[in-house]
Parts: sequence; structure tokens; C-alpha cells
Amino acid sequence: MTKMLRDLIAVLPDVRRVTGDVLITAPVAEADAEVQPGGVFVARRGLSSDGHEFISRAIERGAAAVVGERDLADLPIPYVQVANAQEATGLLAAAYHDFPSRRLVVIGVTGTDGKTTTSTLIHRVLQAATAGRAGLISTLSAELGDVSADTGLHVTTPGAPQVQAYLARMVANGLTHAVLEMTSHGLAQGRLQGVDVDVAVLTNITHEHLDYHGSFENYRAAKGRLFAMLSQSARKPGQPKLAVVNADDPNADFFAAFAADRVVRYGIHAAADFRAVAIQHLPGETRFRLEAQGLELVTPLVGAFNVYNALAAAAVGYSLHFNPNNIWLGIESVKGVPGRMERIYEGQAFTAIVDFAHTPNALDNALTAARTLLPAGGRVIAVFGSAGLRDREKRRLMAEVSARKADFTVLTAEDPRTESLDAILEAMAAGCAAQGGVEGETFIRVPDRGEAIYRACQMAGPGDLVIVCGKGHEQSMCFGTIEYPWDDRAALRAALRGAPLRTLPTASA
Repeated sequence: MTKMLRDLIAVLPDVRRVTGDVLITAPVAEADAEVQPGGVFVARRGLSSDGHEFISRAIERGAAAVVGERDLADLPIPYVQVANAQEATGLLAAAYHDFPSRRLVVIGVTGTDGKTTTSTLIHRVLQAATAGRAGLISTLSAELGDVSADTGLHVTTPGAPQVQAYLARMVANGLTHAVLEMTSHGLAQGRLQGVDVDVAVLTNITHEHLDYHGSFENYRAAKGRLFAMLSQSARKPGQPKLAVVNADDPNADFFAAFAADRVVRYGIHAAADFRAVAIQHLPGETRFRLEAQGLELVTPLVGAFNVYNALAAAAVGYSLHFNPNNIWLGIESVKGVPGRMERIYEGQAFTAIVDFAHTPNALDNALTAARTLLPAGGRVIAVFGSAGLRDREKRRLMAEVSARKADFTVLTAEDPRTESLDAILEAMAAGCAAQGGVEGETFIRVPDRGEAIYRACQMAGPGDLVIVCGKGHEQSMCFGTIEYPWDDRAALRAALRGAPLRTLPTASA
């Protein structure tokens, strides 16, 4: 694929200076290491580095042009100065790939908790309704029609060039629909620029990422960017712009106020277009009926929070005028989502589960769901930590939730990064104590996560449940600035077999 630079930058709203033109023969890149000969390097400022400092390396790797914010002179290749390089990246990448999202019906899913599961459920409904012509970009993987690609070690929306390349591949493979999981970081950092959205879905908004966004209002506004994109996106023949909102979320009206052709609400308690009634939480499955539509739905996913996730998928399916039978088939087909209430069995006499819950609300939901899986007299033993260099208030809040909802809590490491793990655990222990927890009796601190999981399994008896929260499907853990191999599922399997997994630093740094 080739484009003239002038044609690419024609889509940018804030070009300040252009020093030349050139044929672009390779994709847009926002990291110098990803530059291909003939491509465009976008020098943008990040949280810890500034892309302008790597322009010379990008040129050495063969960049044909550079886009940046500084007033630079004397570069040996064409330079385009813009007001906001971060926002420009997605538009340039979309233009290079001929705006692939304009040839797809795009469903964006955002919220604090449940994004990945909801995206997966919607994708399966789309797959059932379109004979398999639906793609998915989530924090687990990208389903592109011909291949499933890994999207990264830690949870985030892929970079703008990667998102556009994925969408282009979907179009090339003949797909008609795409589901995109959209994180607040991805939205705030412009990684979804250039994506033309048709359906915006909100799961919920709770306490998370305030370290980055600064306030709840800023965090909510970042999520709101998805809904703002509805009115800013290109229109596609016969496809209205739809907002699908959780009616039970306290912020529902905020998201419903964005311009859309139709606002659809789903929920359990509040008045809603799609309301779940006659909910049955059974061993191994959940059943409920859509009140107005009369459709009986069954999902192998357990917990009240998964009723909301399934409701969101049903609301999208009905709003896109899919056959109700395809909606039922799609939702029922999701037997589980990696790292989400995922059972691990090695012949033990108790239940062992890995869940991604890493916010106070998600932990509350996970522990509530875990309680429904217990026989009479069984105990819930929770293992989790709280990340370093992230929302500090979460540490206390999550510990308080566990002190109230679990019978025993094991506090441990979870991506401490450059913070003191001992200090993080101290804050969490204070949260447990504030809810009446007694260290050594109802909670303990075990800095080594492998050892913590092993200790939890050793204290579990027949009929108990061990739930390891916070990492889910992730494949690494950060100590200092180094990502060490780590998988909670492998750690839980090792513990169930009789030994802790030892792949992490032992110091609590």
C-alpha cells in the first residue's frame, strides 16, 4: 500500500508546517523500534519519554517522514508539525489503511469492569448472526477472521497503528462487524482516533485509574469519549448511531446525554428497554428472562455481574435487529473467558478460581459470586494485591471489601513496580483492620505471590473456595521496571500440585 504524505496529512485538523512531500510505502509507527523503511514516524510525548528524542533513530531505520509537535528544522526527510501528535497518530494510521472502520459496523465497549467479558459475549452474538463475519479487539486477543493475535502482556487498548492494522485485516478477510474493547487510557490517549463507531456500550463506572485521570470526573469524561465518537464518526448506509447504557449505573444519564440516534438502556433494577427478571443463579449457569422481549437466556457464566454483561450483549443484538435465536446462541456459547472466574482443577477437594478482579467493585462482585458456589459451611479464601504506581485509594478499598466478603484474606504482591511492596501491603492491612480484620486470624501478608497462593491452598479444606484475584489472564508481573514471567493460573496449578511457583523476585523492595 502506498500513499503520498500530502494525502495522509490532509485528514489532520491541526497541521502547522510541512517541509516537503514523499511517497509513503510502509505503515505509521509511534515507536522508533517499529519504524519500517518508507513509513511515517510520529514523535509524540508519552508519560515517561518523548518521541522527539528518537527521531534520529527513526530516520536511521528508514522513516520516510516524521510528524511531531516541535518546531524542528534541517531534518533530512519531510517533517510535519502538528498541534497534537497523539491525536494525529490514529488519523494518520486510519488514512494509510483507507479508513477500514468505515467498511465495518463497529461496536465499542467501555467501562470499569466487565469490558472483556461483555466484548466477548457481543462478539459471539455477532458471530452467530453474521455467519462468523465478526472481528474482536480485546485485552485478551484480536480475532481477525483468519488468525487470533495476542494483544499484549498487560491490559490496555493496543496502539493506534495496531488498531487500524487489525481493522484493515478484518476488512481484507471479508468481515462485516467489529467489537472493540476501549479502555479509559486508550480513549484518553487517542489510540481510538480514526475509528468510526456505530454502537457505544457502557458496562459501569466505579473507582479506578484515578492515579492517571486525577479525578472521577476526568475518568468518566475519558470513558465518555467513546460516546462522543458516535456523533463524530462517519455514517454508514442504514446503520444508526446507538448508545447502549447500563441503567443501574449511577452515571447512566451522563452517558445517555451524548448525541445518538437512539439510546438503549439495560439493567435489573431501574426501568430499562432490556430488563432481566426471574434471575436464577444455578450451579454452573445463570438463567434469566428479558422482561419486555420474553426471551429466556442462559449463560454458563456465574455471578450477578455476568447478568449485566449478558444483558449488554442482548441489547446490542436486538438493537442491530438480529434474530433472537442468534442472540441466545451467542450468549450461551461463551462457556468462560480466560482469567474471568476461571476454575482450576487438579483433583483437589475444594474449588479454586482465578479472576481478573482488580478494582473494589470487581472484587466485591467476584467474592459475592464465589459465595454462591459454596456448599453449606464452606469458606471463601481470597488472595490479591494492589498495583504500585496506580490508584492508591484502591489498596484500602479492596482490602475492606475482602474483610467484609471473604472468610480469610491473603494480601500479596501485584505489580509493585518501583514502589515499596511492604508499604503497599501495610496500607492494605490497615484496610482489613478497619473492617474488624485481625492479622494472623482473618488475614495475613505474604509478599511472594507464589507462596501466597500456595498458603491459601494449604489452608483450604473440603468445600472451601480459593479465589486468586487481580491478574487473570496476564502473563507478567512488574517489579521495579522489569516484567517477570507470571501467570496466576500456572501458579494456582503449581500450588494445587503441592509447591509454590517461583518465578518472581523474593525481595519486597
